[in-house]
This record gives sequence, C-alpha cells and structure tokens, in this order.
Amino acid sequence: MSDVPDLSSDEEHSEEEEWQEMETSNTTVTCLFCANIFNTVEEAVAHCESVHNFSLNIMKQKFNMDCYSYIKLVNYIKTHKPSPETVISAKKVLWDDEKYLKPIEDDDWFMYDFDSLTDKPSSPKTYHANVENGLVTLSQAHFIELQRTIQTLSEQLKESQTHLQMAREDISKMQSSMKTLVEGSPSNNDDHDNLIPKCVSNLPLEDDEGYFNTYAHFGIHYDMLSDKVRTESYRNAILNNTETFQDKIILDLGCGTTILSMFSATAGAKKVYALDQSDIIYHAMDIIRENSLHNVIKPIKGRLENTTLEEKVDIIVSEWMGYFLLFEGMLDSVIYARDNYLKPGGLLLPNKCNISLVANGDVDTHKKLIEFWSDVYGFKMNCMKSEVVREASIDIVSSKHILSEPYVVKEIDINTCTTDVMDFCSSFQLPITKDGCLTSLCGYFDTFFDLPNNVSFSTGPQATPTHWKQTVFFFRDCKEVKQGDIIEGTITCSRQKSDVRALAVEIKVFGKCHKYILS
Repeated sequence: MSDVPDLSSDEEHSEEEEWQEMETSNTTVTCLFCANIFNTVEEAVAHCESVHNFSLNIMKQKFNMDCYSYIKLVNYIKTHKPSPETVISAKKVLWDDEKYLKPIEDDDWFMYDFDSLTDKPSSPKTYHANVENGLVTLSQAHFIELQRTIQTLSEQLKESQTHLQMAREDISKMQSSMKTLVEGSPSNNDDHDNLIPKCVSNLPLEDDEGYFNTYAHFGIHYDMLSDKVRTESYRNAILNNTETFQDKIILDLGCGTTILSMFSATAGAKKVYALDQSDIIYHAMDIIRENSLHNVIKPIKGRLENTTLEEKVDIIVSEWMGYFLLFEGMLDSVIYARDNYLKPGGLLLPNKCNISLVANGDVDTHKKLIEFWSDVYGFKMNCMKSEVVREASIDIVSSKHILSEPYVVKEIDINTCTTDVMDFCSSFQLPITKDGCLTSLCGYFDTFFDLPNNVSFSTGPQATPTHWKQTVFFFRDCKEVKQGDIIEGTITCSRQKSDVRALAVEIKVFGKCHKYILS
C-alpha cells in the first residue's frame, strides 16, 4: 500500500502552487473609460467614480444589477467603448444581451467582487445647493444628473443662438432683396432681370418639382380622363386619322396615364415615347404592360428639357393646355420639343389654339363672391373686395348669363410660335346682345387638330363644360349694359416674374385698369 502514490495530496499541492502564483503575479487593471492603469480593481473603481463620475454602486442600485449583469456591463463597455455619460444616463439596460456574458478577454475586472457593493453606501457623497429658503442636499447621482442636464441645456442654448443669428441674417437679406425689387436699382436691374427665368427651359428642375408633384395625384387624372370633350377629341383626332399615325414615331409629351400613347399605338404607331416627370409615370408603366403595349410604348421619367431622346419623332402629341390656355406654361415644353426633336415637316397635335373673351352678367355669383364683403355678420369688410377680384376665378359660366358676342384676343399657331407667346396685348370689342348687369369678363380657349379628318373643341360657356371650365375676371363694381352697346378695351397678358408658369392679366375697360393673377 505504501507504493501507491498519494494523488489527492499532489492535487492539493498543485492547486496551492497555482493560487500562490496568482497571488504573487504582478497584475494591472486598465480603466474602463481611459488609458490609466492601476494595481487593483478597487483603485480603478475609485478612479472611475472620482474622474469619470461613474459609480458602480449607483449603477447597481439604478438597474438592480447582480454579478451577471456586472459581467455584461464590463463586456459591453469594453466592446463598444461608450462614454461614461452614455452609460450613466441610459434609461434602459443597454447591455442586456446574453452575448455579453462571455468575457472578451482575460481581465481582472471580472475578478471584482461586485456583490460586495452595499445597496446603501455608508458614507454617500452629497452636495449642497443654495435655494431661496436655505440649503438642499443632493445625492451624488442626482448632482451628476443635474450637471449633465445643465450641460445639455447649455449646448441647446448655444445651438438656438446660432440658428437665431442665421435667421436674422436671412431676414436682412430678404429685406434687402425686397427693397431692390420694389424700388429698383438702375445699376443692377439688367443683371437682376437676367437671373429671372424667361421660360420653363431656364427654370432649374429642383425649382419646378412642385408643378410636377400636382400631377402625381390620381384625382387630377380622373378629372382629365372623365372629361369626354377633352379625351374623345384626342381619341377622334388620332383614331380617325390612322393613316397619319401608321408606322410613325410619336412623342407623347406630359403623358400622364399614357391614354394618348395608347391611342397612338392603336392607330398603328411604330414607337411611342411616353414622357412625364411626375411619379404617375410609374403607374403608367404598369398600365402599358397591362394592355400588352410595352413593345410599342416606351415610358420615360423626366422633364423634357433635362432629357435626351434616342431619336427625332414624326409627331408630337400633347395635352398641354391650362386654364386660360397658357397657365402652367407647358406650351414652353411643346415648343422645346418641336425645336429639338420634331423631324422636318413633322406634325404637332393640336396645332392651333385661340383665346376669346365674352361679357358675363352672373349677378348672383358676383353677390356671393364680391358683395359678401359689404356686410359680414354686421361688419363692413369692403377692403377685401379688391383682393378678391384680383384673383381670377376658375368656374363654369352658364350660357344664360352671357351678354355679348365673343372676341378672339389671341391666335396661336403651335408650328411657329415662340416662348414669348405668353406675353401679348390685344384690343377687344364686345357687342352686347341683351340688356343686363356686366359683372365680369369670361375667358376661354378653342383647340384645333388640322388633319385629313379635322377635329376641334371649345371650352367656352356655350359649349359642353370641360375640366378647364372658364376663367372669370370679376369687376369690383357692376356695370349696366344695353343691347347694341359695344364694350371696348384692351387685355394684356404676361408671365409673372416670380413664377414662370403663372400669369398676370391686365384688363382696361370703362376707363379703369383691372389687374388679375393666375397662380
């Protein structure tokens, strides 16, 4: 028996030697938040508390931590290296993940007896603050939190002061710009005028997105498609002239839902470029596939002035007309397409339009819109009348209120017109056909497709109503007229300087000048 080795005593002896080696080894502890090195974890803990305002005791109480939570916390800090402020101010346990239980390295921080921390320190560090009626005592955690809040508020105040200063500078620049616009400056008026876009092609695309966004809504396309006068006129112009479209290359400019593209493809077009800048084009792509026309129709998202087509086209078809024909300025894009992408001898559809005026005697609508301001719940608001009439109204005028023959004030040949077409001045004569009270002038347009089988339509009050309705230029005060009278005047139309797609209209009649805007 004496020859059997005493294994148990060897194990004990080996373990004792290992513990002796651990006790006598020279270990160092690195701070959790900086590069400082300490001999013991206790020294590092004290350093974190005094220098970084990071207290393990506070963390333990705040999150009800145990030794496992402590291990996760240390691993979280060593993995992500957050600032002490981030850890202290956390509202929830950021390290609550089982992956943080596995130490990322052999570290004496994990030898620290975290459970030995008392829930209530025997000598907590406190701070005193002066208040109106004496002193208030703050715990260290509360004091640190208040310091952090003060620092955050100070940074917010500094940022707000910066924004305020920037706003003051912007206001100063705006005031200077407005003064220049109102008063003018002989030395730089020419330079300023050169900066104002003269047509859509001069307008930066980012400044034009608002216009295209209005056509991203489905309601407007429903209104246009359900307008039978408009849609059936285009359909008849295309499908009743299939020999004109057979094997031709077509550009559908501002295609929307691509209804005109599909008419063209049905008429035998070889290829149709369907172009639109609004997001409706993405739905149009699905519409094209749904109707198995993707081999003929090629949808393109973009504004024409910022897009390059693969080739020139034989026909440009576009429904570009706006209120009072010229509002929205899309005719600019048609002219650009004509000058850059239409083959010599190519066809524009439509190719002619005109604008007409007629006298309107709708007294009830005038009372509703204008005279309303004479007595508003017993108060006079007559000063509002001038502002109300300044905005041209878009409405359907009943033919029973028409008091005169129409007069064409502008004729437009799309084949030859330029982008100056929106600026015109014309005299007019309106022969009165029946007695009445003249409340406004009514503007509308007619459209022509000169083809082997001609098609045309009118947006006037005598015709079937369209989604364009009529443009009504109300007068502040009504004027009695008699059958046989002739109303003479002039109308001047121009682009608004501040909006290349909007219109300013001036009508001189009865010795007065009336100014209107369409925007």
